Amino acid sequence: MALRPARSARKPHSAQVVRTERLTPHMQRVVLGGDGLADFSAGTHTDHYVKLLFPPAEGISYPEPFDLERIRAAFPREQWPVTRTYTVRAWDPRARELTLDFVVHGDEGLAGPWATRARPGDTVRFLGPGGAYAPDPRADWHLLAGDESALPAIAAALEALPEGADVRAFVEVSGPEEQLKIDSAAEIVWLHRGGRRVGEALVEAVQALEWPQGRVHAFVHGEAGCVKELRRLLRVERQIPREDLSISGYWRLGHDEDGWQASKREWNARIEAEQEAAAPAA
Repeated sequence: MALRPARSARKPHSAQVVRTERLTPHMQRVVLGGDGLADFSAGTHTDHYVKLLFPPAEGISYPEPFDLERIRAAFPREQWPVTRTYTVRAWDPRARELTLDFVVHGDEGLAGPWATRARPGDTVRFLGPGGAYAPDPRADWHLLAGDESALPAIAAALEALPEGADVRAFVEVSGPEEQLKIDSAAEIVWLHRGGRRVGEALVEAVQALEWPQGRVHAFVHGEAGCVKELRRLLRVERQIPREDLSISGYWRLGHDEDGWQASKREWNARIEAEQEAAAPAA
């Protein structure tokens, strides 16, 4: 399958690996720094993300200074950089350090193996940040739900909420060894998948939730099939207004990121249209 190139023509940021840490058997942390982050800023949204740029295969290198337009003009399309999207786990503007957490599965994929092999001084380039969600302090309570892919954003949201905020947080992971320490007093319900299909336990937990009174602000992200079910629950059955939902599939079973991103917009539009037709009128 042909790999899909980065589409943005914005000037990429360049950063160097400062340190790495294996957080769990399948979660690798990489902290980036360097002068290339002088113009980078994040912190407005807790779901800020960056698009890392990687050569599509070993043995491909690009001339310096790194220039996407020049690369696209000089290299065949199949050798253009490809993107992998990761949430900003933390941004320290004083130290100018950017923290990213990677779900890794051995040698599968591009970004996970890179994060596992990354050493201080290694250079990586990326676009961004993007992002649109932060917990609304005016909401009566907050619902946060997702799998490993959403854990960095959920953790950032929990840490951004004030002490005493009313939160229902559900995170599905493969097992107890994948639970992370998060700097928040909020209770997190960790759901252990075991051999079940991704998202089943998460959907069941949110369905069984005793619904609090008042306005909810919800962040629900993860595997696309699971998110589809939860969107129907929240939007159609619970009648949560669209503006109070941040909900999207970060990935989809059976698809790599290139394949999923190629179909994501159309898939999401179709699902949203189907469910909006069943949702109550505003």
